[in-house]
Amino acid sequence: MAMGVECVGWAARDQSGVLSRHEFSRRAIGDDDICFKITHCGICYAEAVCIYNKLGDTKYPIVPGHEIVGVVTEVGSNVTRFKVGDRAGVGAYCRSCGSCDDCDNGMENYCHKSLLTYNYEDIDGTITKGGFSNKMVVHSSYAFQIPDKLSSSDAAPLLCAGITVYSPMKRYGMISQTGKHLGVIGLGGLGHMAVKFGKAFGHKVTVLSTSPGKKEDALTLLGADEFLVTKDPQALHAAGKSIDWIIDTAAGKHDLNLYLPLLKTGGHLVMVGVPPSIEFATHLMLPRRSISGSVTGGCKEIEEMLQFCADKQILPNIEIIPIDYANAAIQRMIKSDVKFRFVIDIASSLK
Repeated sequence: MAMGVECVGWAARDQSGVLSRHEFSRRAIGDDDICFKITHCGICYAEAVCIYNKLGDTKYPIVPGHEIVGVVTEVGSNVTRFKVGDRAGVGAYCRSCGSCDDCDNGMENYCHKSLLTYNYEDIDGTITKGGFSNKMVVHSSYAFQIPDKLSSSDAAPLLCAGITVYSPMKRYGMISQTGKHLGVIGLGGLGHMAVKFGKAFGHKVTVLSTSPGKKEDALTLLGADEFLVTKDPQALHAAGKSIDWIIDTAAGKHDLNLYLPLLKTGGHLVMVGVPPSIEFATHLMLPRRSISGSVTGGCKEIEEMLQFCADKQILPNIEIIPIDYANAAIQRMIKSDVKFRFVIDIASSLK
């Protein structure tokens, strides 16, 4: 019987969410799998949701992290896409059924049997563990080649923050059209990538924020065209019916009644930040406006997005930290005290 892969990581053991060293085993490497040594892992807001059991489904001990990049150390006998020494990345999910309508249409992320990278039951009955650890075992179809022009630390956040905004932007025509007007709610890990993609796709970009202090970052650091403080009623009124699309990256509760009037007739707001609930006045939808949700992207979309970022050098703004700073980093992230994504240097700090 094949032996599992012995690993060490950082795990939360209860709802206190405190992360500390944890030894565990991953499932044995199968014929279609790769094993890689993790070098970098980004920190997503989903980590806070899970370690504090905000959804009531956390399986402790939990090893979080789903923006994972490393170097391949072993490949299964059926694997042709990777060889030892290649860099590989894994995002929010690590398996799907492969045969449903969603999988057939390149939307493995929406498969009803999609297996998330941590906190889900794996094929051997163990619970998946994320990238706050030293090794990863994954089916090769759900791992991604990292282009040469991307550093591993830059590539990691693209596997969640990047694809989470890229996918709906592609779906709603923001890549195929130019010269339109994009609004971005929130200026964190997802929001700053939405601004960068919007400019790369040739659009006017307005950041919509409750925090005037973020104006300089939005305009100077990230290159947004305008900054609209949503606490200013006069500014909101003046901007009415001026925006084609809004990417809503805010994870906290917020009032969509402020934002829907900004959309043109036929405008679209897509939510990627997963707030606990939303409220809006239905009459604001009457000018053919629509609201939808989106989460991560399909495998081909992720590969496409990584190559686009490599070719155009669309890179996240990151702060690289050691693993023993993870607890403090999560607290800073919750307070929006990061520009704009933490990335753990696993290779140098997890021994």
